[in-house]
Amino acid sequence: MYVLVTYDISTSDPKGQKRLRRIAKACENIGQRVQNSVFEIKADAGQWTIYKAMLLDIADLSQDSLRFYNLGNNWERRVEHHGIKASYNIDGPLIM
Repeated sequence: MYVLVTYDISTSDPKGQKRLRRIAKACENIGQRVQNSVFEIKADAGQWTIYKAMLLDIADLSQDSLRFYNLGNNWERRVEHHGIKASYNIDGPLIM
C-alpha cells in the first residue's frame, strides 16, 4: 500500500524544532519526500502499523498535526504530478 503522510509541527520552542527534525528524518528513512512536509511511503499493513506508531510517538499531538492518506495499491491512478521535483518510481530499479 502507499500512504501519503503530511505533518505540521509546532516549532515555537526548541522541543518543537527537535520534533520536526525527528519526524522529517523518520519519514526520509521510510519513504520519499514529495514536498516540504509531505512524504509518500510504501509499506505492507504490518510495516505501516509500526511506522505510524513511530511517527505518532514522536509528535506532540497537543501541538502538532499528522495526517495519513491511504492511497492503496492502485495509487498511480490517484496521483497527478505537475511542475518541478518529479519523484522517482519507488518500484523501479535502483542504480547505485
